[in-house]
Amino acid sequence: MPEVSAITGPVFACHRLDAHTESPERLRLIDGRIPDRVRRRPPVRASVADLLRVHDAEYIDRIAGLSASGAEVAFLTPDTYLAPGSYETALFAAGSAIEAARLAEAGEHSFALVRPPGHHATRNRAMGYCIFNNAAVAAASLLDRGAERVAILDWDLHHGNGTQEIFYASDRVLFCSVHQQGAFPGSGWVDEIGEGEGRGFTQNAPLAPGATLADLAYVITEAFAPAIVTYDPDLLIVSAGQDGLVDDPKAGMTLVPGDYGVLTGMVAGILDRPIALVLEGGYGPSQGEAVQAIFEALLGDAPSAPDSPPRQSTRSVVRALRLLTG
Repeated sequence: MPEVSAITGPVFACHRLDAHTESPERLRLIDGRIPDRVRRRPPVRASVADLLRVHDAEYIDRIAGLSASGAEVAFLTPDTYLAPGSYETALFAAGSAIEAARLAEAGEHSFALVRPPGHHATRNRAMGYCIFNNAAVAAASLLDRGAERVAILDWDLHHGNGTQEIFYASDRVLFCSVHQQGAFPGSGWVDEIGEGEGRGFTQNAPLAPGATLADLAYVITEAFAPAIVTYDPDLLIVSAGQDGLVDDPKAGMTLVPGDYGVLTGMVAGILDRPIALVLEGGYGPSQGEAVQAIFEALLGDAPSAPDSPPRQSTRSVVRALRLLTG
């Protein structure tokens, strides 16, 4: 079995706003659930050059300036804040995602336990708690270092609109997202499949509220896994948001912590080689247990996939996706 690592550290507590949902408490709940067999690695700081592969220079400068302004807090959107330490923390989040991808490329499953999350951040806009798009920065770094193709699988409750936008016209990144239909930010419909050279390299599976493990497992086995195998990427990155848990305040899905171990085992088995994971959402009390289940699956203790069938609406989404992407 490959070695398994967690990239984490105190720097991720420096981005904070009292009483905000996206808080350091998220990682405190997770930290105590990291198995002893997992190697802890320190965070790595991204450079501005790393960010420029996916973000506009003016946007990066604006974030740096606002964070250094001395203001106690600034809001980029009604739900996305900047505190004095936020820019530095966001650099470490992006850099740690790059490091997770590098470690996976070298033969080690690696999970970047970072915050703020990233998958809603577009080239020039923050949103949904996200400042820089960590998974996209990691994918772009791999491509710049010589990788031919990278796949990103996003299982967060919410659609990874920023990641989709960044790579929408590219055939060098296959983006697959399973999420709740109509939830924030309202994108990720099944007919959003890319444009130009990227047509067919975006795949969205929007599920009706109340989705279960059987629904997500069906999407992965019947749609995403075949697409990823055919695409044959140099590396698979997972945007790992655990806000599909039934006790999450954003609740719309009905997953329990162990379900994420099942999903991890399925995803890691698609190419049967190490994967990189980057933390996205997840705000409920059982998120630490879910991350523990992910690590246990990476360590070789993945539970079996469910026997229960998916809902008919999920089957319809997968049929539509097959028709649209060939």
